[in-house]
Amino acid sequence: MTDKAKSSHDPRIFVTVGWRWSGGSGFRRVTASLCGDGWVVQEILIMRAIVTGQVGMDKKEYLEAVARLSGERGTNIDLYHVGDMMYQEAPDVRSGRILDLPISRLHSLRRATFKDIINQSADQTNVIVNTHATFRWRHGLFSAFDFDQMKELKPDLLICLVDNIEVVHHRLHNEHDIHATMKDCMVWREEEILATEVVAQAVGCRENFYILARGRHDDTVEQCLRLITRPDMRKVYPSFPMSHVMDRPDVLAEINQFRAELAKHFITFDPGDVDEKLLLDRGIEAARNGEDFVEVEPHAFGGRMISDTPIRVPVKEILDIASNVDGQIYMRDFKLVDQADMICSFIPELPGGMPGLSSGVERELQHAFEHTKEVYVVWKPKKSPSPFITETATRIFASVDEALGYFDEKSMFAQRDLFGN
Repeated sequence: MTDKAKSSHDPRIFVTVGWRWSGGSGFRRVTASLCGDGWVVQEILIMRAIVTGQVGMDKKEYLEAVARLSGERGTNIDLYHVGDMMYQEAPDVRSGRILDLPISRLHSLRRATFKDIINQSADQTNVIVNTHATFRWRHGLFSAFDFDQMKELKPDLLICLVDNIEVVHHRLHNEHDIHATMKDCMVWREEEILATEVVAQAVGCRENFYILARGRHDDTVEQCLRLITRPDMRKVYPSFPMSHVMDRPDVLAEINQFRAELAKHFITFDPGDVDEKLLLDRGIEAARNGEDFVEVEPHAFGGRMISDTPIRVPVKEILDIASNVDGQIYMRDFKLVDQADMICSFIPELPGGMPGLSSGVERELQHAFEHTKEVYVVWKPKKSPSPFITETATRIFASVDEALGYFDEKSMFAQRDLFGN
């Protein structure tokens, strides 16, 4: 290689000269680098993500896994943990007690921390800021952001991370000296989603706000990484019956295979990753039997092992969230449909050739159709689908393989990188 060729890849001066918003692809940083043969101007895709979530999510470990996976695939992500940086600003505060500070000092610490993040990240390509939108603590409910600094950070997407409430409740009390009921946690989760969405609207990211589940058994690290670094990938809402098939392991296996195949090729917002309905059903059954506690065990649609022993949940606290469970499932699942490009529904066959079609799946399909989403259905039953399916579906398939073949033929799968991802 000649010296001139070397100089074209060895910039001596590198500066940011501006920003350009490229719609759904995110911000592009316009840079100029002074090389041996003059200035070279180029655009670099910038993905600045703000990730929120209530206390008890353990976002730090999750997001470090996201950044680590990205690094292994050749894309560096600079990760900022607002909580850790606030503790560094306040060395006199004991671990786990920063939220007990007066709100005025919390506000000052947070502003100082975000000022540092804004300055340090100015010329960084991919950035994740791990923070919160709200706190529900001893001071009551209060915000955890300032609009002016959020705008100055120039985020191009906001993600609110959510998890199953019994797991959040368990982590919260393991890590902090505070008494919060499961109902408190349910309300806080809803507030965190709403506040994050308000921030997204305020900073111009109305179409780039996402609710993402941490995952039922396996963390959704791959999905989160794709959201941040692969805006070219299609976003899909997998729709399938849950309550109808709980006692049918053969059908559950089919559904899990359907979910796994979609997750291989798309960014998926899986409703089965967060759902307290099974927990509520167990709580009601335990109350009928005069039991005081329920031990939550892993299931395709319920439970998560975060320690060697199952989580023990008071039956009374489960019953107290009964009204919240249905309302939040209804709200959250429709939001997941709204943030997807398309819905793909799996309708299994039940005994007698009847379709395993729940009212929830029917409502999801109708909602997607009315909101002009692409609607795809994998129909397994011998009984033909009704007009309410055929008239709203973009296309109906007889098998998952047929659906995947069609998606591939229509170039719906994103181009894979050198690592096959």
